[in-house]
Formats: sequence, C-alpha cells, structure tokens
Amino acid sequence: VPNLQGPRYVSPAPNGGFVVSEECGDVKVFTSSRKLLCSLSSKYGHGFGNPAGVCVDGEGSIVVADEQRRSVHLFPESGAPVCLVSAGLRRPSGVTCSSSGHLFVADAGENCVKVFKYRVSGP
Repeated sequence: VPNLQGPRYVSPAPNGGFVVSEECGDVKVFTSSRKLLCSLSSKYGHGFGNPAGVCVDGEGSIVVADEQRRSVHLFPESGAPVCLVSAGLRRPSGVTCSSSGHLFVADAGENCVKVFKYRVSGP
C-alpha cells in the first residue's frame, strides 16, 4: 500500500481489510483489495495528536491509542467517537481488546501494560 505518511501500527479489520495509524496524525481504513475506505480524521472530524496502536473490536469498532493526547478512543462504524481512557496514561503506544471484555494498553511512558474493563456484560 503506497502513499502512507509514516505508517506506524497496523491491525486486521473485518472482511479482510486493515487499519493503519500514521505519524502525520491520521488513521486510515483499507478494504481487502487494499483500497482506501476512509480516513478517521475526515470521517469523524476527529483531530489526532500522534496516533499509535490500533485494533478492531468484535463489533467492528476501531480503537486508537493517541500518544500525544494520552488517550484511547473508540470509533464505531456509525455514531460519534467515544473516549475510552482519558486519564492515567503517559504514552499509550499499543492497544488491543479481548473477547472477555478487557482493553489492554501498552504504556511506553510507564513501561507497563494497563488493563481496563472494556465491555459490561449483560445479566
């Protein structure tokens, strides 16, 4: 995939596509045929500081760790972005979601992995 601006992290997405974070401050979503589907900053009007780790949860939402803004945001397929973590991170670099409802964030600023409750299960 050419013409990326400092690609950093990549994650598979549903239907064979993938998501890439770029140093320039954007996250791009590609189809299985490697065609650009969208830019998250354009689609959601969201300004990234320095997007790093990306992953896609079981519902197809994209989760992005932003090193500069010290936060983690969720970008649903439809609707507005949701801030999942806005405090307690020094330099979130990697991120992944587990099927058991946890969000794992690699915090390079504190040399650790932080675990957050991601989904609340029904009764």
